[in-house]
Amino acid sequence: MKFATLNDGSRDGQLVLVSRDLSRSVAIPQIATTLQQLLDNWQQKAPQAEEVYQALNAGSLTNSQPFEQSGCASPLPRAYHWADGSAYVNHVELVRKARNAEMPPSFWTDPLMYQGGSDAFLAPYAPIEVASEDYGIDFEGEIAVITDDVPMGIPAEQARDHIRLVMLVNDVSLRGLIPNELGKGFGFYQSKPSSSFSPVAVTLDELEGVWQDAKLHLPLLSTYNGEAFGKPNAGVDMTFDFGQLIAHAARTRPLCAGTIIGSGTVSNKQGTEYGTAIAEGGVGYSCIAEIRMIETIRDGKPGTSFMRFGDRIRIEMLDQQGQSIFGAIDQQVVEYRYQG
Repeated sequence: MKFATLNDGSRDGQLVLVSRDLSRSVAIPQIATTLQQLLDNWQQKAPQAEEVYQALNAGSLTNSQPFEQSGCASPLPRAYHWADGSAYVNHVELVRKARNAEMPPSFWTDPLMYQGGSDAFLAPYAPIEVASEDYGIDFEGEIAVITDDVPMGIPAEQARDHIRLVMLVNDVSLRGLIPNELGKGFGFYQSKPSSSFSPVAVTLDELEGVWQDAKLHLPLLSTYNGEAFGKPNAGVDMTFDFGQLIAHAARTRPLCAGTIIGSGTVSNKQGTEYGTAIAEGGVGYSCIAEIRMIETIRDGKPGTSFMRFGDRIRIEMLDQQGQSIFGAIDQQVVEYRYQG
């Protein structure tokens, strides 16, 4: 099944089922009015939703509507819990190499994870509002899963069974604010503003053949200002699968239905030490910081600037037939002005 949440003026939006080809949608208020309601009662309500989904794809519903991605909120406009991992350790290793820091061996066996703000996600077509370009504005293309209720202390293998939906993420980062925050020894806060998610979240059966070992084996496409920037395969070089990430988050606490777990920036080594830009025949990158790290390692200083006002990022994933699976995150950076 494929689900989206339409902006209807309310905080949590209106849940709709979306056809497999993303052309039509239908509201299902008789089953659930929001995605959180559906997740809270998944065992009972998902089979009911599946019946409507089959009818939607068969074209037998008279009340379906054209589906417009630009009218969507993030699938969960707000969530009880949003935790982002760093499963692609190649990305972490590059960060540390760029500042001549050794990477602790534990980074290869124990995931990094932070708990982000989940009270106000951006819509997938909403502008990214930032007060200053000096903050070091960056996008981060990622994969995320939504879970049902997860018990504390669950093993990684069993944690895989609690994945209900998959979607894409733009985990916006303000790189210029990160060093001072991490220097305090207390983690991210101001440097991690609202994230945005793809218009559509999908069940695992929609990913048959490409969802293997709790990883999504397809390229994640990032287009920056109209130019191809990254197409790394999300199933390659992923040190920790989603079962391991969920188990890590649930080690000392249970996770409630609607918890979102992110993969961290998708990153491939590409058979080289640092990876290669698309223009040089490689698969590129899923954030600006990574190419700046490589420039620093290679040239002694970065040459690529972070995002400026007016810049646009598009993040999408296509199936093996070239069709969009989740719809696209398509956002422009704009200057934020406080109006009290």
